[in-house]
Amino acid sequence: MLTKRIIPCLDVKNGRTVKGINFEGLADVGDPVELGARYAQEGADELVYLDISASREGRGTFTRLVERVADRVNIPFTVGGGISSLDDAALLLDAGADKISINSAAVRNPQLISDIAGKYGSQFVVVAIDARSGDDGLWHVTTHGGSRLTDRELFQWAREAQERGAGEILFTSMDHDGTRSGYPCDLYRRLTSSLSIPVIASGGAGSPADIADVLTLGGADAALAASIFHYGEITIHDLKTLLATRDIPVRVSV
Repeated sequence: MLTKRIIPCLDVKNGRTVKGINFEGLADVGDPVELGARYAQEGADELVYLDISASREGRGTFTRLVERVADRVNIPFTVGGGISSLDDAALLLDAGADKISINSAAVRNPQLISDIAGKYGSQFVVVAIDARSGDDGLWHVTTHGGSRLTDRELFQWAREAQERGAGEILFTSMDHDGTRSGYPCDLYRRLTSSLSIPVIASGGAGSPADIADVLTLGGADAALAASIFHYGEITIHDLKTLLATRDIPVRVSV
């Protein structure tokens, strides 16, 4: 059985790690390089850094940060936020990122998935999908942090992303994001069953039990979380120890 991964997520604005709700009420929670190094030491399997700086001017700051992370952190890390072209992706991968994550730009231009995968390989491409349930019983893909509804449907879009070369899907249910009420495990199980590439669960974790459930009942290959780590509710080592007691295969450092 493949080892399940625990992935802290760090939102970065102007070179600092921040946390808020839907990018509002942002609070500074620390230096992203120092936090990343700490999470790596605690046993994180990977990291995700998301650039939420509003301006293009922030991209240079973020690229320099990626170089610093690559020098300091010894585990794989993914970067995302504002990547809308092959040149954007190349800049960050060349700076030392192990993978890039694309979301709204991929919905707008699906060829972007194929272009990046074609140049660098599928293992470098994570397609993030945010979706919410509709009155018609379907899950509709959204963009711009869940604020804009599209005409794409979750399962169809995830399969297309896979066919175009995505190496992983990072799925967030906008119905559950920020609620800390747990993940929609039935939905994750349906999604993982329909794909042959790994699925990362994001949004809704309020406790270690929620993470355990989405990795087992939901079939997710990895769980991504932010607040529970940033605010010290549980360490990654303690979380993994708890998961191991439920016979969930995780890499536990000693």
